This record gives sequence, C-alpha cells and structure tokens, in this order.
Amino acid sequence: MSGEGWTMRGRRAGTDAEDAPARGARHGLRATLAAGALALAALEAAVLATPGTGASARTTSAQTADSAPAHGTAPAAGPPGRAAPAQAPGDRPPAAPGAPGAPERCADGSPVAASLRPSDASGAAVRRVKERGKLIVGVDQNSYLWGYRDPHTGAIDGFDIDLVKAIARDLLGEDPAIVYRTIPTDQRVPALRERRVDMVVRTMTVTCDRRADVAFSTAYFEAGQQVLAPRASKITGYDASLEGRTVCTARGSTGQSALEADAHGAEVLLVPNQLDCLVRLQLGEVDAVVTDNALAAGQAAQDPTVGLVGEAFTTESYGVAMNLADEDLVRRVNAVLNDFRSGDSDGSDDSGDSDGEDSAWRASYDRWLADVMPDRKPNPPAPVYRD
Repeated sequence: MSGEGWTMRGRRAGTDAEDAPARGARHGLRATLAAGALALAALEAAVLATPGTGASARTTSAQTADSAPAHGTAPAAGPPGRAAPAQAPGDRPPAAPGAPGAPERCADGSPVAASLRPSDASGAAVRRVKERGKLIVGVDQNSYLWGYRDPHTGAIDGFDIDLVKAIARDLLGEDPAIVYRTIPTDQRVPALRERRVDMVVRTMTVTCDRRADVAFSTAYFEAGQQVLAPRASKITGYDASLEGRTVCTARGSTGQSALEADAHGAEVLLVPNQLDCLVRLQLGEVDAVVTDNALAAGQAAQDPTVGLVGEAFTTESYGVAMNLADEDLVRRVNAVLNDFRSGDSDGSDDSGDSDGEDSAWRASYDRWLADVMPDRKPNPPAPVYRD
C-alpha cells in the first residue's frame, strides 16, 4: 500500500400499512437492488487495492489507514446506532440550518456562507501544495453524480470532482497530481484539523458551527434538506407522517441536526454515509431518508422505486472546506470559484457573479445534474464576502 490514497493525473481521472403482496414485491426489489450495491462495494474495494487499474495506465489505487472503505454495507459488528455518540469538539454536528429563504447568520453578523475575498497570492498553504507537487483532497466515492467511483473505469467522478480538478489545475498546472482520500461524513472536519487532507470537496454544507472548526470557500452550490421515501409510501414529507417510522441520515450531517431538533416522532438511525441509508431503505430496514435534495436526487436516479417527497425544509450552501489556518488557500480557491462560476479565466472579473451560461460550472451541472435535479437551469450561487 502506498499510504497516500487514490492518485489520479490528468483527465477524469417499520413500513407502510400497504397490502402484503405489494409490500413483498417492494421488499423483493429492494433486496435485489441492495445486492447490487453490495457487489458494487466489493468492486470498489478491489479497484482500491489494485495498482495500475482505472481510466488510464497512469491511474493507481491504494487503500490508506485514513481513507474510509467503500460503504453500502451494514456495519461489520454490533447493532446500528440509534443516537449520536459522544463526539470530539471538531466532530460535533452543526446546528440545524434555517428554513428556505432565511439563511443562517453567524455570531459575527455575517451570512453563513460568507468567505474571504479572492486572491491569486501564494502564502504558506499554497506553497506547501506546490512544493509537494500534488493536491490531497477529501472526497466521497459513493454519492452518485457528485463524487462516486465509476465501476466501468475505476475513476472517481462527478460534479465535486470537476471542481477538484479545476482547483488542482490552478495550483499545479495542466495534468496535476491529485490524491483522492475517501472519507465518511463525520470525518470531514477531523481530516482537515489533523491535516490529512488539504481540503474537503464533498457536498459539505457551510454552517456557523462548522465555521468555528474549519474555513470555507464561498458557496458553489445550493441545496436543501428533504425526505426521500419509497414511492409506495404514505410518508408525505418532513411532517407528522414520519411519526412511528424509522428515518435514516448520515452521522455528522445537517440531516442529523435537523432530526435532533425535530424528528416528528420518528426513530433516527445514524450511519457513516448517505449511501448506507439508501441500502437500508432498499432492504426495508428504514422507512425514509433525510438528506440534501441534491444527494437524494442522485439516489432516486439509482433507484426508481424511491423519490423525494414534500418540500425542502432548509437552505444549505456547499463550500470547499480547508484548515482554519490556511487563509491564503481559501482566497485562492475563491478566485478559482469565480472563474468556475462565470467562465472568466483571464482575471478581468473578480465578482464571480454570473448566470454561468458558458462557465465550467454550467458545463459540469449539465453533464451530471440537469437530468435529475428539479431545477434544470439554476444559476450558480453568487459569492458573499465578509472582509
């Protein structure tokens, strides 16, 4: 094992009271789909352990001690947790975000998604990446269309990965070396604080609690918490229809925070990653999932028997997360994001505020998300600065 994660160079690198026959058919289909997910997890593990596999001869794979194994399987031992365990300060779940239309403001009075103004300057953090010659990034390999391992090529791909590549090219030039370290949801903050990664690009919502532990870029995508349930279910959304049900969400996620604030009478099952929730939903072990609707849309694309129900009940902004001390890297990433959103690559426009029609953001959205998201032509979120 190389001890450096998965390196890529260059290009892409209980249930409803339905009748018994319907319930049996649904559970049979869930078991079939879950078996497929387990087979994919085994394939992912094989790809991770086999050098020289992937999109090209220059792609290698290796599992590391601080890289999570492929998920989509039940824990190896012991029953699943039904409540959040004791957590270290840097691993605590964020406070529940506000309702749509009412973005959270932090103690300093700034909007939750406000960040540092962009700059191309190279400080200590940027120089560290350049001198090392590779960018180490915490990502997901199980979030379909966002950060997932393509079983046909072995490459990690998706919207988040397109952004990683844009940042790496800016820092290291064409054909940059990128080390992808796959980490579960509740290890994103510890991985940054312990400097196991330079940044995390993993559908990570910016919250005031998290801003106390890590630094964030400006927002690169906006989503909201929503309920995912079987299409045959009588669950109608984040409401009283959850009472007496079992609801799944990832430990350390904003979904956990929302359910801790108000579970509507549901029992909450916490798992390492959101894909684990989809598998448990397919197996009939839980009745619904609470997660970002952007992630849930990808899960619904994987399994046509489930879908989003009700309305989004939070407003959430995804940001690139970095160590609090790496202010120069935050500013550099914000400069890259301006180009990524606006399509401007000559440095003439530092606003980053654009409809993004000819931008890399738009091209990535159209490639990965347009077919599954309710809003097929959203604008990139405008950056907000606090300095």
